Amino acid sequence: MIIPVYKPIGWTSFEVVKKIRSITGEKRVGHGGTLDPFADGLLIIGIGKSTKLLSKYSNLKKEYRAKLKLGQETDTLDLDGTVIKSIPVPPISVEKIKKVFKLFVGELLQVPPMYSAKKINGVRLYKLARRNEVVHREPVSINIYSLEFLSIKKDVIEFQVTCSKGTYVRQLGIDIAKALGTTGHLVSLTRLRIGEHHISDSIYLEKIEEWLSIAA
Repeated sequence: MIIPVYKPIGWTSFEVVKKIRSITGEKRVGHGGTLDPFADGLLIIGIGKSTKLLSKYSNLKKEYRAKLKLGQETDTLDLDGTVIKSIPVPPISVEKIKKVFKLFVGELLQVPPMYSAKKINGVRLYKLARRNEVVHREPVSINIYSLEFLSIKKDVIEFQVTCSKGTYVRQLGIDIAKALGTTGHLVSLTRLRIGEHHISDSIYLEKIEEWLSIAA
Protein backbone atom coordinates (compact mmCIF):
# COMPACT_ATOMS: atom_id res chain seq x y z
CA MET A 1 0.00 0.00 0.00
CA ILE A 2 1.18 3.51 -0.89
CA ILE A 3 0.08 6.33 1.44
CA PRO A 4 0.58 10.06 0.84
CA VAL A 5 1.35 11.30 4.36
CA TYR A 6 1.69 14.83 5.73
CA LYS A 7 5.03 15.13 7.59
CA PRO A 8 4.83 17.82 10.27
CA ILE A 9 7.62 20.24 11.13
CA GLY A 10 10.04 18.82 13.68
CA TRP A 11 9.69 15.18 12.65
CA THR A 12 12.35 13.28 10.73
CA SER A 13 11.18 11.14 7.83
CA PHE A 14 12.35 8.07 9.76
CA GLU A 15 10.21 9.06 12.74
CA VAL A 16 7.18 9.09 10.46
CA VAL A 17 8.12 5.62 9.19
CA LYS A 18 8.56 4.41 12.79
CA LYS A 19 5.17 5.84 13.77
CA ILE A 20 3.41 4.06 10.91
CA ARG A 21 5.19 0.81 11.77
CA SER A 22 3.76 1.04 15.27
CA ILE A 23 0.27 1.80 13.95
CA THR A 24 0.21 -0.98 11.35
CA GLY A 25 2.39 -3.62 13.00
CA GLU A 26 4.11 -4.01 9.61
CA LYS A 27 7.90 -4.11 9.68
CA ARG A 28 8.28 -3.29 5.98
CA VAL A 29 7.62 0.45 5.90
CA GLY A 30 9.67 3.01 3.99
CA HIS A 31 9.45 6.44 2.39
CA GLY A 32 10.03 7.72 -1.12
CA GLY A 33 12.18 10.80 -0.54
CA THR A 34 13.51 12.35 2.67
CA LEU A 35 12.20 15.63 4.07
CA ASP A 36 14.41 17.58 6.50
CA PRO A 37 13.11 17.95 10.08
CA PHE A 38 12.51 21.70 9.63
CA ALA A 39 10.39 21.02 6.53
CA ASP A 40 6.81 19.85 6.28
CA GLY A 41 4.59 18.50 3.56
CA LEU A 42 4.05 15.47 1.40
CA LEU A 43 5.92 12.27 2.23
CA ILE A 44 5.15 9.11 0.23
CA ILE A 45 5.03 6.04 2.49
CA GLY A 46 5.12 2.44 1.28
CA ILE A 47 3.86 -0.46 3.39
CA GLY A 48 4.60 -4.15 2.86
CA LYS A 49 5.28 -5.19 -0.73
CA SER A 50 4.71 -1.59 -1.87
CA THR A 51 8.10 -0.60 -0.44
CA LYS A 52 9.52 -1.99 -3.70
CA LEU A 53 7.73 0.83 -5.55
CA LEU A 54 9.27 3.66 -3.53
CA SER A 55 12.27 4.16 -5.83
CA LYS A 56 9.81 5.17 -8.54
CA TYR A 57 8.53 8.02 -6.36
CA SER A 58 12.06 9.13 -5.48
CA ASN A 59 12.72 9.69 -9.19
CA LEU A 60 9.63 11.84 -9.87
CA LYS A 61 9.49 15.63 -10.14
CA LYS A 62 8.93 17.41 -6.84
CA GLU A 63 7.37 20.78 -6.07
CA TYR A 64 8.20 22.91 -3.04
CA ARG A 65 7.31 26.27 -1.53
CA ALA A 66 10.13 27.91 0.43
CA LYS A 67 11.05 31.07 2.30
CA LEU A 68 14.62 32.36 2.01
CA LYS A 69 15.91 34.78 4.65
CA LEU A 70 18.63 37.00 3.21
CA GLY A 71 21.69 38.29 5.07
CA GLN A 72 22.42 35.38 7.40
CA GLU A 73 23.99 32.02 6.57
CA THR A 74 23.70 29.00 8.85
CA ASP A 75 25.83 25.85 8.88
CA THR A 76 22.83 23.70 7.90
CA LEU A 77 21.46 26.27 5.40
CA ASP A 78 18.16 26.27 7.31
CA LEU A 79 16.75 27.80 10.48
CA ASP A 80 17.76 24.80 12.61
CA GLY A 81 21.44 25.63 12.19
CA THR A 82 23.86 28.09 13.79
CA VAL A 83 24.51 31.44 12.12
CA ILE A 84 28.07 31.36 10.76
CA LYS A 85 28.07 34.42 8.53
CA SER A 86 26.21 37.71 8.17
CA ILE A 87 26.35 39.90 5.07
CA PRO A 88 24.44 43.15 4.53
CA VAL A 89 21.51 42.86 2.15
CA PRO A 90 21.78 45.30 -0.75
CA PRO A 91 18.70 47.02 -2.16
CA ILE A 92 16.85 44.34 -4.13
CA SER A 93 13.99 44.95 -6.51
CA VAL A 94 11.41 42.42 -7.63
CA GLU A 95 12.76 42.81 -11.15
CA LYS A 96 16.26 41.84 -9.98
CA ILE A 97 14.94 38.79 -8.12
CA LYS A 98 13.06 37.59 -11.19
CA LYS A 99 16.15 38.15 -13.34
CA VAL A 100 18.29 36.08 -10.96
CA PHE A 101 15.64 33.35 -10.81
CA LYS A 102 15.92 32.90 -14.58
CA LEU A 103 19.58 31.94 -14.09
CA PHE A 104 18.52 28.93 -12.05
CA VAL A 105 16.00 27.43 -14.45
CA GLY A 106 17.06 24.45 -16.55
CA GLU A 107 19.85 21.90 -16.18
CA LEU A 108 22.33 22.91 -13.49
CA LEU A 109 25.26 21.51 -11.56
CA GLN A 110 24.68 21.69 -7.81
CA VAL A 111 27.17 20.92 -5.03
CA PRO A 112 25.40 18.90 -2.29
CA PRO A 113 25.49 20.67 1.09
CA MET A 114 27.60 19.22 3.90
CA TYR A 115 24.48 18.77 6.00
CA SER A 116 22.90 16.14 3.77
CA ALA A 117 22.40 12.38 3.71
CA LYS A 118 24.61 11.94 0.65
CA LYS A 119 27.44 9.46 1.24
CA ILE A 120 31.12 10.12 0.56
CA ASN A 121 33.31 7.01 0.93
CA GLY A 122 30.43 5.30 2.72
CA VAL A 123 29.93 8.05 5.30
CA ARG A 124 26.92 10.38 5.27
CA LEU A 125 27.94 14.00 4.88
CA TYR A 126 25.96 15.25 7.86
CA LYS A 127 27.99 12.96 10.14
CA LEU A 128 31.20 14.56 8.86
CA ALA A 129 29.66 18.03 9.20
CA ARG A 130 28.82 17.38 12.84
CA ARG A 131 32.52 16.63 13.40
CA ASN A 132 33.36 19.95 11.71
CA GLU A 133 34.87 18.08 8.76
CA VAL A 134 34.40 19.58 5.30
CA VAL A 135 35.12 17.31 2.33
CA HIS A 136 35.11 17.84 -1.43
CA ARG A 137 31.76 17.13 -3.07
CA GLU A 138 31.43 16.65 -6.80
CA PRO A 139 28.69 18.74 -8.41
CA VAL A 140 25.56 16.78 -9.28
CA SER A 141 23.42 17.38 -12.37
CA ILE A 142 19.89 18.54 -11.48
CA ASN A 143 17.01 20.13 -13.34
CA ILE A 144 14.96 23.12 -12.18
CA TYR A 145 11.80 22.93 -14.26
CA SER A 146 10.25 26.10 -12.86
CA LEU A 147 11.17 28.74 -10.28
CA GLU A 148 8.43 31.21 -9.38
CA PHE A 149 8.84 34.35 -7.28
CA LEU A 150 5.92 34.77 -4.87
CA SER A 151 6.79 37.66 -2.53
CA ILE A 152 9.47 39.53 -0.57
CA LYS A 153 8.87 40.89 2.93
CA LYS A 154 11.58 42.14 5.31
CA ASP A 155 14.42 40.43 3.43
CA VAL A 156 12.51 37.14 3.19
CA ILE A 157 11.83 35.87 -0.33
CA GLU A 158 9.07 33.33 -0.83
CA PHE A 159 9.30 31.17 -3.93
CA GLN A 160 7.96 27.98 -5.47
CA VAL A 161 10.15 25.49 -7.33
CA THR A 162 9.58 22.34 -9.35
CA CYS A 163 12.73 20.26 -9.56
CA SER A 164 14.28 16.89 -10.28
CA LYS A 165 15.45 14.15 -7.96
CA GLY A 166 18.60 15.06 -6.04
CA THR A 167 17.89 18.80 -5.81
CA TYR A 168 18.66 20.38 -2.45
CA VAL A 169 16.35 23.37 -2.07
CA ARG A 170 18.47 24.59 0.87
CA GLN A 171 21.47 24.78 -1.47
CA LEU A 172 19.37 26.43 -4.16
CA GLY A 173 18.34 29.04 -1.59
CA ILE A 174 21.87 30.07 -0.67
CA ASP A 175 22.94 30.03 -4.32
CA ILE A 176 20.10 32.45 -5.11
CA ALA A 177 21.09 34.65 -2.15
CA LYS A 178 24.71 34.79 -3.34
CA ALA A 179 23.57 35.72 -6.85
CA LEU A 180 21.68 38.61 -5.23
CA GLY A 181 24.90 39.83 -3.58
CA THR A 182 24.39 38.49 -0.07
CA THR A 183 23.89 35.14 1.70
CA GLY A 184 20.91 33.42 3.28
CA HIS A 185 19.18 30.34 4.63
CA LEU A 186 15.75 28.76 4.38
CA VAL A 187 13.31 29.52 7.17
CA SER A 188 10.53 27.31 5.82
CA LEU A 189 10.15 24.53 3.26
CA THR A 190 6.97 22.70 2.29
CA ARG A 191 6.81 19.86 -0.24
CA LEU A 192 3.66 20.35 -2.24
CA ARG A 193 3.84 17.62 -4.84
CA ILE A 194 5.58 14.38 -5.84
CA GLY A 195 4.57 13.37 -9.36
CA GLU A 196 0.77 13.24 -9.39
CA HIS A 197 0.46 13.19 -5.58
CA HIS A 198 -0.36 16.58 -4.01
CA ILE A 199 -0.19 17.76 -0.41
CA SER A 200 -3.97 18.27 -0.46
CA ASP A 201 -4.36 14.48 -0.70
CA SER A 202 -1.98 13.72 2.20
CA ILE A 203 -3.12 12.03 5.40
CA TYR A 204 -2.27 13.49 8.81
CA LEU A 205 -0.51 11.08 11.18
CA GLU A 206 -3.34 11.19 13.70
CA LYS A 207 -5.74 10.10 10.94
CA ILE A 208 -3.62 7.23 9.55
CA GLU A 209 -5.31 4.48 11.58
CA GLU A 210 -8.77 5.70 10.59
CA TRP A 211 -7.72 6.03 6.94
CA LEU A 212 -6.31 2.49 6.90
CA SER A 213 -9.53 1.03 8.31
CA ILE A 214 -11.52 2.73 5.54
CA ALA A 215 -9.05 1.77 2.83
CA ALA A 216 -8.87 -1.89 3.94
